[in-house]
Amino acid sequence: MTAVRIAGRAGYALGAAALVAASVFPLLYAIGSSLKSKDALFDPRLWPDAPTLQHYVSLFRDQPFGQNLLNSLLVAGSVVALSLGVALMAAWALARVPLRGRGLMLMAILSASMFPQVAVLAGMFELITALGLYDRLGALVLADLMLTLPFTTWVLVTFMRQLPKELEEAAAMDGIGPLTLVFRIFLPLMWPAVAATGLLAFIAAWNEFLFALSFTLSMEERTVPVAIALISSSSKYELPWGALMAASVIVTLPLVALVLMFQRLIVSGLTQGAVKG
Repeated sequence: MTAVRIAGRAGYALGAAALVAASVFPLLYAIGSSLKSKDALFDPRLWPDAPTLQHYVSLFRDQPFGQNLLNSLLVAGSVVALSLGVALMAAWALARVPLRGRGLMLMAILSASMFPQVAVLAGMFELITALGLYDRLGALVLADLMLTLPFTTWVLVTFMRQLPKELEEAAAMDGIGPLTLVFRIFLPLMWPAVAATGLLAFIAAWNEFLFALSFTLSMEERTVPVAIALISSSSKYELPWGALMAASVIVTLPLVALVLMFQRLIVSGLTQGAVKG
């Protein structure tokens, strides 16, 4: 029995090590490649002998990559704030208020998130053009809400249903309105779920490519996924591989940092809805 347990633990450790290696290696390879000089880019060694920041310097010097980063931050931050604000109110209405056809409404919300982006691209383009938002960050905020709002609403409904009804009854006796009830009483109790959902929405908006490519034209209004895709076609780079790796590292590290910072809330939020109680 002891030998079986040792073999099981060894197999578990090997599997975990293999999973970590497969997950971390692409990031380590990108970091190592971004620090290599142009002559050493195709050196098979993971880490260069003489690390250099020339690709990072040229990335910000030769194109408005700093503005692209700011654009992505503004778009993703706005999408998360609007998604969570609207989804919290929608989740309260769908989970706590007696409504006919509530299940049908939830299915319609879930179905909206299943449409591929290319299927709604033409309609979204017509809407954004009619609103005068083409080549503006507002177009990306509006488009990305279509991706994140159904998901955040569906997830938060699940957590909203688990809150005790006594809280709502006590708030009603004290004359508290719906906005105060949702944002002052329910929100602190749902903070792990809100943090996990908000982070997933932020990642989706941060990495969104098709809408960002279709609804922006000038380089100053691009977000980082589109800016990275256009590096390879720029004549300013004799060999764009190092610049691509540098841009990928800059875009990826903030997401890694956010996940590490909020990992406890993410785990708590994602598992909180698995059981009742």
